[in-house]
Amino acid sequence: MGSCTLHGAITALVTPFTPDGAVDEAALRSLVAWQIEQGIDALVPVGSTGEAATLTLAERARVVAITAEIAAGRVPVIAGAGSNDTAAAIENSRVLAAAGATHLLHVSPMYSKPPQRGLVAHFRAIADASTLPVVLYNVPGRTASNVEVDTQLALAEHPNIVATKEAS
Repeated sequence: MGSCTLHGAITALVTPFTPDGAVDEAALRSLVAWQIEQGIDALVPVGSTGEAATLTLAERARVVAITAEIAAGRVPVIAGAGSNDTAAAIENSRVLAAAGATHLLHVSPMYSKPPQRGLVAHFRAIADASTLPVVLYNVPGRTASNVEVDTQLALAEHPNIVATKEAS
């Protein structure tokens, strides 16, 4: 596993919306500033809690850009970039890195239930293509796919995979 600077309390941010369904940028700015003022150690925009599945990639990038702007290097910004489609996950990573993320969070593919060797191939391809450190996200209750311990150990050998968010 690569070198990891993540530690402490990490908040999975909600994405606030206006009554008409647009991202509420002012509320997001206030939320990020408040989290940092309270001493949070890192932030996760556009993960499951942040409505990643309901946002366009452009909206996700805007949320990450605002989070990174307000964080201003004071805390890591771990952007949810996952997808069932490896190529889409790589593109999400590229776009969210350009928006200001410091790390990328990749959930295991959902619904299709890939075998462990498929998970290794998926996550290695993402890590190979990424310019940022990658955090794996194992949440089998939501994905119906468990990244088993042996698989995580194999993936930990990749220098760009720095952590796992474990929720099994």
